[in-house]
Amino acid sequence: MTEKSILIEIEDLNKFYGVREVNFSELTKHFPRLKIIARGDIIKIVGEEEEIAQFEIKLQLIIGYFNKFNRLSPENIKEIMCNDENLAIQGDENGVLLYNVYGKPVKAKTKNQKVLTDEFRKNDLLFAIGPAGTGKTYTSIALAVQALKEMQVKRIILSRPAVEAGENLGFLPGDLREKLDPYLQPLYDALLDMIPFKKLEKYMEEKVVQIAPLAFMRGRTLSDAFVILDEAQNATYTQLKMFLTRMGENSKFIVTGDLTQIDLPRKQESGLLTAEEILGEIPEVSFVKFDKGDIIRHKVVGKIVDAYEKNEA
Repeated sequence: MTEKSILIEIEDLNKFYGVREVNFSELTKHFPRLKIIARGDIIKIVGEEEEIAQFEIKLQLIIGYFNKFNRLSPENIKEIMCNDENLAIQGDENGVLLYNVYGKPVKAKTKNQKVLTDEFRKNDLLFAIGPAGTGKTYTSIALAVQALKEMQVKRIILSRPAVEAGENLGFLPGDLREKLDPYLQPLYDALLDMIPFKKLEKYMEEKVVQIAPLAFMRGRTLSDAFVILDEAQNATYTQLKMFLTRMGENSKFIVTGDLTQIDLPRKQESGLLTAEEILGEIPEVSFVKFDKGDIIRHKVVGKIVDAYEKNEA
């Protein structure tokens, strides 16, 4: 007989085990010859070595499913036990990328959001360009969190040009993080919708998730990473070139921006304006154009965009 203890690194153990431990009970049913005891984040197993090895494989699949979809039920466990391993872990029903912290599915909701997710499967560098409220950033961050949960990448790096601060942060009060938070808050908001607060804090402490202004990207080579440059219309030609050349091995880059909201000084040209002209002939680079039809904020937002476009015309 062999005895083994397994540490399961899950923040919400109550949700993992289920109400009155229904999920744990379902798991133990499938291994009647093993003695399985759960004590918090430690699962102790006693039995034959071969059966314990099989149990570990299935347990890792169940943990992977829970981490990806932020939910677990006895029916999910039955499916993982009975079906092919790949089928069980994918669980990507109806195009769901992942489940948010409230258990709601996160998936492409519009035509161009779906184009973005499809192009992401093909290419490692994508540009998502379009008006506010079209879900460019949110969908991109969902893809990043999905890639991290599925261990396709080791870290997520989110960046923005801090144009409103003039990239000269010394005049602002507080430490570096306090100076940057107002400009990076939209990225925090999206992450907190998909990763529990305590887990996100841990990720940030361990540099698994990094949020930094564009100026901080200089000199770095970003490998095994999912990197998103948000509000790229406020990156100059030189800054955007610098950012794109940070790509390392096994990295995914998504650049998002809205060409109608350029905040750069008049003498500086947005690098996003000429990006498609310069990079459009490279087959490994995708450009996804969002439009008013992709706006998924309050219904009046679409009308506001229309009104401003008419006025500017």
